[in-house]
Amino acid sequence: MKMPKSNNITSIGDDMWEKICNQDEISDNSVLAKDIAGRQLMVCRISDTISVTDRICTHEDADLSCGFVSPDGVRCPLHLSVFDVNTGEPLNPPAIEPISVFNVKIEYGEVYVEV
Repeated sequence: MKMPKSNNITSIGDDMWEKICNQDEISDNSVLAKDIAGRQLMVCRISDTISVTDRICTHEDADLSCGFVSPDGVRCPLHLSVFDVNTGEPLNPPAIEPISVFNVKIEYGEVYVEV
């Protein structure tokens, strides 16, 4: 289903999709901090793949969008745990709990997240 460009929130059945950014707002190997539906999220573009995750580290509440991007994921700026942005799983300690990962779709160059 194609969504009108003017809509920021669209309901499809029980799913709620909200526009989080334009595709060209985020360059490759970077993150973009966004607050959507009361959640602190980050849009990640790694190897030209866009994903959306929670942006707060599950270990010490650090803002992951201030971390470092690598081919493996995003590294927490506080204690250096790396999170896979496709699965949310931490790849090394001290973090042991995953971050949430959200469904994403791109239409007409606009990035939508399922909330």
